[in-house]
Amino acid sequence: MKLIRWGEPGDERAGVMLAGVRRDCSAHVADFTPDFFRRGGLADLQAFLDADPASLPEIAPEVRWAACIPRPGKLVCVGLNYRDHAAETGVAVPREPVLFMKAPNTVVGPYDDVMIPRGSTKTDWEVELGVVIGRDARYLDSAASAAEHIAGYCVCHDVSEREFQLERGGQWTKGKSCDTFAPTGPWLVTPDEIGDVGNLGMTLDVDGVRRQTGNTRSMVFDPAFLVHYISQFMTLEAGDLISTGTPPGVGLGMKPPVYLTAGNVVELHIDHLGGQRQTFRQA
Repeated sequence: MKLIRWGEPGDERAGVMLAGVRRDCSAHVADFTPDFFRRGGLADLQAFLDADPASLPEIAPEVRWAACIPRPGKLVCVGLNYRDHAAETGVAVPREPVLFMKAPNTVVGPYDDVMIPRGSTKTDWEVELGVVIGRDARYLDSAASAAEHIAGYCVCHDVSEREFQLERGGQWTKGKSCDTFAPTGPWLVTPDEIGDVGNLGMTLDVDGVRRQTGNTRSMVFDPAFLVHYISQFMTLEAGDLISTGTPPGVGLGMKPPVYLTAGNVVELHIDHLGGQRQTFRQA
């Protein structure tokens, strides 16, 4: 199943992708809230789609694509989680996951403009696999049990401001939490439609030039391990989002580094999860 959301900010509604067409299911599901996941909403929605999918109205092509989940309670990010990305930054592969938080209000739609912060000269790109939590998870026993707490996967763009992140007091949060810095979607794909989440190709282009090419098989810590690990430190609640790290090719890793400026267009894609496209604007 592919879950989508649509509509203008403040009036976003639930939908699904059926045979490549966006369909409105908001008469049956108001939104993909934490309560939707906790009460078994995925199974209920799948049962409805199996019975009567043709009854769902189409969504007009010009209607905005919203983020595939509402604003999450938490957005937990994983740093240096690709061996080849760690190598390009000159940092050793971590022995345990490197965790940091990104403000939940950074989440925007997959085709929304991204705002370059005032004073920024080092805004960077990062294509990442997103993991959406489907059941509250606390002190999970194993990675195998953690897999049962994953609602699905999506494309995340972990936009970063490197000066704010690395040169302004050593706080990653301030370089990661600028407005619009987490485009999410276009759709949330349930695990049964993914196949092998450990073998998904990933790309990112800037103005038509390929900058990132990677694959989730280069992950140091896979999604189920991450859910298990993070649950030892904090409760992951239904609807929370984990952004699992980026492959090589970020602007910071280029020699010399290259960063985004107003007017740049970034396009990113992950196999089975769709693609995003953002124009960067000056805040």
